[in-house]
Amino acid sequence: MSTGVRLFGDDQRIGLGGAPLGNLLGEVHDADAVATVNAAWDEGWRYFDTAPHYGLGLAEERLGVGLRGKPRDEFVLSSKVGRIIYEAEDAATDDEGFEVSSKRRRRWDFSRDGVLQSIEDSLRRIGTDRLDVVFVHDPDDHYEEAVATAFPTLIELRDQGVIGAIGSGMNQTAMLTRFVQEIDIDAIMLAGRYSLIDPDGLDDVLPACLEHDVQVVAVGIFNSGLLSQPRPAPGATFNYEPAAASLVDKANRLADVCEAHNTTLPAAALAFPLFHPAVAGIAVGCRTPEEVHTNATLARTEVPKALWSDLKSEGLLRQDAPTP
Repeated sequence: MSTGVRLFGDDQRIGLGGAPLGNLLGEVHDADAVATVNAAWDEGWRYFDTAPHYGLGLAEERLGVGLRGKPRDEFVLSSKVGRIIYEAEDAATDDEGFEVSSKRRRRWDFSRDGVLQSIEDSLRRIGTDRLDVVFVHDPDDHYEEAVATAFPTLIELRDQGVIGAIGSGMNQTAMLTRFVQEIDIDAIMLAGRYSLIDPDGLDDVLPACLEHDVQVVAVGIFNSGLLSQPRPAPGATFNYEPAAASLVDKANRLADVCEAHNTTLPAAALAFPLFHPAVAGIAVGCRTPEEVHTNATLARTEVPKALWSDLKSEGLLRQDAPTP
């Protein structure tokens, strides 16, 4: 690893994911968004993640209001590059999952100028003087440009001390593995690919992170909702789409074993990623203070060790998944 930036403390390995603050899959009022940030702070969470993509800059603005006045050296702040937010002439409703209607639009841009502009815009929207971590965001269809310009620009900024650590955040493992192996990055944000129901990161990216001393922030650990309730709710989603019947069935079978051990599916889902030695911590998207307090309580819940061996014996968890 190239820097000494630690994303999480030993005693608090959970942070706030910012996508819901940008009205992901439903509107959040300004006051509730700010109260959510304050609730996370009150629970002792000190890692906060956001991105220009989330609500066309709205999540960054709301996070900034919530963090205003809090000691800057006491928390870790990450945002992302790859999309530029710009003003159009007419207002429109966002078509990428965020309930936002504005003149703002987004465009892909992994160029040097785009990276520099994105960081400058994020600093302004958040109202801060620095980003501790900057991730290249979703470069699935932009590998060449990300490698040629985005990462070199971030490395230069890191070497100058402008930002603390760099990496990439994606919903897939193959390209993240290449970045870990080929580029001098410090961290990755692994979305949905190391969860209780989808631990595919074990195949490639997590071993690579261990080999190259790259920290992992595991996000999407509820897989957009399927694992967020004691039992899958009607219409539960997986990767932001209606969950297949086979996945709902597996989630219910996981819940059966959890209940037999007097614990819950979301408690196990929160605990599971943290057992892997490459995972520095997790970030959980919350849209209300109540969700923060619920997740914080679950994270403090001790999950019985016998649960993990039973999940493996039932064929519901991979044998090679690190567990107590």
